[in-house]
Amino acid sequence: MWCIVVAGGSGRRFGGAKQFEWIGDERVVDRSVRVAASVCDGVVLVLPDEAMASMIVDHATVTVNGGATRSESVRRGLANVPPGSIVLVHDAARPLASPELFERVVSAVRDGAAAAVPVVAVADTIRDVDGGVVDRDRLRAVQTPQGFDGAALRSAHAGDPEGTDDAGLVEAAGGSVVLVEGESDNLKITDPHDLAIARLLARLADGGDEPTDSVP
Repeated sequence: MWCIVVAGGSGRRFGGAKQFEWIGDERVVDRSVRVAASVCDGVVLVLPDEAMASMIVDHATVTVNGGATRSESVRRGLANVPPGSIVLVHDAARPLASPELFERVVSAVRDGAAAAVPVVAVADTIRDVDGGVVDRDRLRAVQTPQGFDGAALRSAHAGDPEGTDDAGLVEAAGGSVVLVEGESDNLKITDPHDLAIARLLARLADGGDEPTDSVP
């Protein structure tokens, strides 16, 4: 199996390229690639531009330039994945996904799903734009890595469609999507506050002591 680690974003909401921020003794992108490589046969890393693509990231099998959109970046990564492989697509901005999560996703694809998506329950009360309360028991927040039958993912990307995630494209093309248990610590780094939390969670996951004063 192969993993496409998507790290091609500009980080407008963050205020910079968040994938190159430090989390412990490695960058966000380094940690995401390292964990993916511990489970997969190969990792295709998608980076923002020619300058970024010249960077050395340990454990990446292939490094390619991203496109103008996330979907285009995934397609550029997919072009470097050997045919017949199970394919995982993972956001570099989720550096705390565990190897066990990767393996759960892969297992669901091996069991016959065209796409497997890790999800977590929604804890907050949710209201729609009209003010009504939405039944949160029927809601799940979607994470990555998402796993795919390689042929199904390639077929879903035929014609260069755009989508917020690849499972949605596979589903739109008629493929089955299976939900698997995600991880509460598998947060997506969107703003500096998320990065501070990720640094603390990474320290705890790596066996460090919890700080007693403030989040680093």
